Amino acid sequence: MTCWETIQAYGLRSLGIGERLLPSSDFTICQQVTLIGSGMIWNLYFGILALIFGFVLATAIAMARAARSPWLRKPAEWFIFVFRGSPLFIQFFLAYEALQLLPKAGFEIFGITVATSWTTKAWAGALFVMFLNTAAYSAEIFYGALRSIPRGDLEAADAYGITGWHKFRRIQWPTMLRLAWPAYTNEAIFLFHATTLVFFSGFPAFQQKGDALYYANYFADKTFNPFIPYPIVGTYFILLTLLVTLLFGVVNRYLNRHLPSNQRSRIRLRPQVIR
Repeated sequence: MTCWETIQAYGLRSLGIGERLLPSSDFTICQQVTLIGSGMIWNLYFGILALIFGFVLATAIAMARAARSPWLRKPAEWFIFVFRGSPLFIQFFLAYEALQLLPKAGFEIFGITVATSWTTKAWAGALFVMFLNTAAYSAEIFYGALRSIPRGDLEAADAYGITGWHKFRRIQWPTMLRLAWPAYTNEAIFLFHATTLVFFSGFPAFQQKGDALYYANYFADKTFNPFIPYPIVGTYFILLTLLVTLLFGVVNRYLNRHLPSNQRSRIRLRPQVIR
């Protein structure tokens, strides 16, 4: 089997497309690179969706923590404290055990049976844990950015009669993102790296549709040589980190486009004809 045929057979195997049986002998570098790259699809799935949903929840939690009402502030503080104070691996374990306690046959709501078996699958349960975890860390970053907004900007908004939702949308939220974006970029990178912990969690890989570390561990066990598959995983994540850094850098330049340091100076020719 040529390398191109290997890519066609195993390139989308983690999604259930292509060969169903994993190679059992004569392992090649192309097979390892292809299958581990196929598993990266799940790492991207966990990271991207957790990042999107977590961003929305983190914004709400940061606003709740900055609120004056203790009914909003205290739950937000405890949410952040619990998820930042406990290891992510323990959160995976506790979430899996809690979801296993749900009735296997589901439960009825207004005569409709709601299934619960899907919650213990990695694509749902692990994603839910990562979503809550990154929301807690991002909320703390956004809260610090909210506290760092220059008071003069808020006073100017009040002077112009901008209050409530319009004040948040036009003044607070853009300034918060501009101040928090460098730290939030690091959180995004850490989140994608944390997707490798799904392999060690209790959430099973359905029909061997695992992530990158699942396939790397498979090749390491079969070949008794971990110095090929694990560096391949590391290379994939280095490339992913580079991509995240570039994309978030573009957003950061857009958020700070009004600053003089980010505006390109134009060379103007002004000949002095008459002195």
